[in-house]
This record gives sequence, C-alpha cells and structure tokens, in this order.
Amino acid sequence: MTVKIPLAEYLFRRLHQTGLRAVHGVPGDYNLTLLDHVIPSGLEWVGNCNELNGGYAADGYARVKGIGAIVTTFGVGELSAINAIAGSYAEMAPVVHIVGTPMQNLQSKGVKLHHSFCSGAPRDYELFAEMYERVTVAKANLLDVETAPAEIDRVIRACLEQSRPVYLRFPMDMVGQMVPESLLSTSLQLPPVLNDLGQEGVVAQRILQKILDAKQPMILVDGGASRYGLSRHAQELVETTGFPTTTTPFGKGIIEENLPNFHGIYATVGDFDYDSYVKGCDLVVNLGPVHSNVNTYYFATVPKEDITITIDRTSIRIGEEEVAIRPGPVLDRVIESLRFSESFPVKPRDELPTSDTALQQLPDVNPTDKFSQSIFWRRMSHFFRPGDILLTETGTASLGARDFVLPRDTTLINSSVWLSIGYMLPASQGAALAQRHIVQSAETNSQSATPQGRTILFQGDGSFQMTAQEMSTILHKKLDMIVFLINNNGYTIERLIHGPEESYNDVAPWKYLECASFFGVESTESYPTLKARVSTWGELDEVLAKRDFHSGKGLRMVEVMMEKEDCNDTLRLLLDIYKAKKG
Repeated sequence: MTVKIPLAEYLFRRLHQTGLRAVHGVPGDYNLTLLDHVIPSGLEWVGNCNELNGGYAADGYARVKGIGAIVTTFGVGELSAINAIAGSYAEMAPVVHIVGTPMQNLQSKGVKLHHSFCSGAPRDYELFAEMYERVTVAKANLLDVETAPAEIDRVIRACLEQSRPVYLRFPMDMVGQMVPESLLSTSLQLPPVLNDLGQEGVVAQRILQKILDAKQPMILVDGGASRYGLSRHAQELVETTGFPTTTTPFGKGIIEENLPNFHGIYATVGDFDYDSYVKGCDLVVNLGPVHSNVNTYYFATVPKEDITITIDRTSIRIGEEEVAIRPGPVLDRVIESLRFSESFPVKPRDELPTSDTALQQLPDVNPTDKFSQSIFWRRMSHFFRPGDILLTETGTASLGARDFVLPRDTTLINSSVWLSIGYMLPASQGAALAQRHIVQSAETNSQSATPQGRTILFQGDGSFQMTAQEMSTILHKKLDMIVFLINNNGYTIERLIHGPEESYNDVAPWKYLECASFFGVESTESYPTLKARVSTWGELDEVLAKRDFHSGKGLRMVEVMMEKEDCNDTLRLLLDIYKAKKG
C-alpha cells in the first residue's frame, strides 16, 4: 500500500533534508493551512514582526546554515519581503520564498479578492510573480499534484546550486493534496560537478604554468568564493603557493588571517597602499569577484584583465579568454600538482608592505578618554574568539569592520552590494538561530560543535530604528546575542556624504537599552538581559572584562556613545574618493 502525505508536508520535509531547521515569516489568511505543516515536519516556526524583517532573518540564517526559508501571504506579504529577497539575490544568499496564494479556481476566474488589484482579470494573480522573476533564479506555481513534488525539488536544487533565492507559489487548495511519501527517499543532492575531463586538464595545466612562471604574483579573494563553494580551494591555494594574499571587504573572513602571507583587505588608499606592488604584478588570481563600487574602492582595486586568472561560479577567465567550466575540480588539480611539483614549496614571495595582520599590543588609550573610531574597531578585535559570528551594519560599522583582525574560524557577515540599512538586526536573529541549530545538531550526533562561538552584532542607532521590532523576536526565541549599538546621534555615514547639519539625517533619541523590558522580557537566571552604556575606554573595558558578558548567556547589549561625525580613516578615504568621482 502506498503511503501518502500532504503536499505541504512534502515541501517542509524536503527542506528539512537540506539541513534547514527553521522557517521564518508572517501568517496571513492565504498561508495559514500551509503553516500547519511546519512544526510537524520537524522545523521551527519563527514568526517575525513583518515580512521585510522575515526576509532579512531568513537571509542571515542562510549565510550560516547554507539555506533559509520564508513564508508570506500573497500580494501584501510577498511585496513587503521583496527588498530582502532582492538583497539575497544581489549578495548570493540561498533563500526559499514560499507564498501562500488564493484557491486556483478563484484565480482563474479573476475574482476580486483582497490583496489583489481587484481588476477582475485573472492576470492580477500573475503580476506579483512577474515582479519576482528578476530577483530569483527559479520559480514554480504548484498547480498539478502529479508534477508538484518534482517542481519543489527543482526549485530547491536551483537555490542550493546557484546560492540565490527562489520563489514558490502554493495555492490554498494544493496544501492538502496527497503525494507518495516514498518520493522523499529520492536523493535531493545536487548532481556531481562534471567537466569535460580533457578540457579540465588543459585549463588546470594552463593555470599551473602561470603560477610556476609568475615572478610577482598575488591572490585576491572575494565574497563569491564562499558563495560558489570555493572557500576550501581558496584557503588551500593560499597555503600551498605562499603567494601574498588579500581579500576584498566582501571576502573578509574567508581566508585565515593568521597566515604569514595574508595581508588584510586589498586597497589602494591610506595605510593599505599596495598600489606599487600590484602594478608590478605579473599574475593575480582573483577568486569569486564581486566588483561593486563599495567593494573595490570605486573600482580602484579591480585587477588588470591581461594578468588575471578570474575564478567565477561557472567559468574561468585566463587573461582575455573565458572558458565555461566548473572551477572546483580544476582548482583541485592545480593544488594537487603544486604539492607534488619540484618547483614547490617556494619561499613566499612576500614583498607587500607589512599589513599588521597579527594582533599587536592594544593601542594606548586613556581610560577617561572618549572613543575614536580610528582606534575602536581594531581594538575590538581582542574581544573576538574562534567560532564567533560577527555582523556589521551598513555605515560606520561595516566600514569599521574592515579594521577587524579575525581569529580562525570566524564568520563575518557584512554587505558590499545591496547595503540595505536595517538588514543586520533581523539577519543577526537568523544567524544566532542557525548557530543554535548547528550546536544542537552536533550534540544530537554526539559531536562537538567546532568551535562554538557567539553571535555579535555591531549596529548604528539609525539602522537599529529601521527594524527594531525584530529585537522582540530575538528575545522571544531566547537567542544568545551580544549587541554593540553605536549611538552617534543619527545617520553618520549620510552626514559625511551630504548634509551634516540637515534634519533629515537626525533620528529620534530612543532609550535603546530599555528595549528588553519594552518588549516584555525581564532578566531571569535562565535568560539574563544585561545592559550598559559606555562613553569612555575605561567603561568599555570594564564591561568587556565581565565573565557574564563575554561568556554568558542571554541578550547582552552595550550602547557605545560616539561623536556625531566620527568615523574610521577607511570610511573617510572612501568618501573622499566618492566625492571626487561625483565631482
């Protein structure tokens, strides 16, 4: 006898098989029966305060766990989330967006339902899906119970394979349609990466020869390396060659920063002036390039094409010639050949100026002095430890994070493309939950999480106000988090761009540290909520030294009082470039 299960259960159990353990979103009358199947399928339901925040949270979860999911209702719900999904598309985060839609017969008749434009035309029910076409890599409308399971599988595979969001419409009358449970036993794993072996060998040999012939080489690692599954390859290439290595801001955290040939973020401004070295390079290996203006100091750090080997998701470009090929197996061949080549190991050709990647003595400060962002961010590096997940909001925090010196196995989540202010607070909720699920999974399988770290958010006061409601979800789910709220009395980065004294760059003076009690949570032994306001180095050091703060549980929130127009040198230099380009 064939055992059958509801189609909605099939979807959520399939997602569970990918490693997903939570579904974010907001209930609505077109998705309520769909949500009935989330928890029975072994997933945790996270009700967010609105759909935009839910999309941000699913994105943050995906960047840690490898896939995220959000459920919204038709029309008003999905359009509220589209900014977050567009950000996931721009920055390559694998998120499955599931939309509960009206019953099929009502759609086909063009019935004037709420959340639609009420034109009386069936086309009303296609418009929102058309909007999503440009910000997703696959979509499906589950209209036929015979094909629906295969459509679900196709969309999920596209999400995982391309590391970008997908869109799934789920009509109300399809939720309870029954499908064979045995379909779940079919592997959902991605097909193996296959290249033409002859072509793979030729490309690998060409890259190997370029590396062996190089007199002044360097490696530049960008954010695409992690999104394309090339983080291991990047790390091994850096270790095996010993070549001088830098990252872009978006690529920071992919390479271990304690390597002797690692030289921080590549830039051609300020204290990180590698320009003279790079101009003399005869080889640049660029892994996972994301050449946005913010990620390249307004395109100043885009390497010259004729000397560059560009490693992309589905292609490798050697100079001006591009070959359509999956890069992972090619790089495996190159690395293996280097390890057994008589020409390697070579002495690291380390002619770059010292970038001070190892943690040095704490900068001397007077305990009674107020903060300076030129010191603050590097000094905070001493607070980090292996396994931490660090999130830095767009603005002074994100630019300040370029000064961080990261311990091994640290994850840095920043934004170098979409830059949607307010993203990081909900994203930190998703990241903290994903971290909890990784630890729980390791404990269930009698393994130790390697290593167990903390979720640490750096957020400005203006961006906090954008999505502050999601602090209630963090508290409701009792997530362990550390929040450094940078209070510089408004939108500092906007002030520095234009209008330093204009009222449109001001924000209301909230009592940020009271958010826990406002959202109905009082400090308890099982879930403490610690808070502190600091204005001097001495006050900050006193807080950081407390065991229940640096190694405790619960929500630990520090309001860091900064000067209104203070920023680190990197941001100031970047803004100078921006203004020069604009002028």
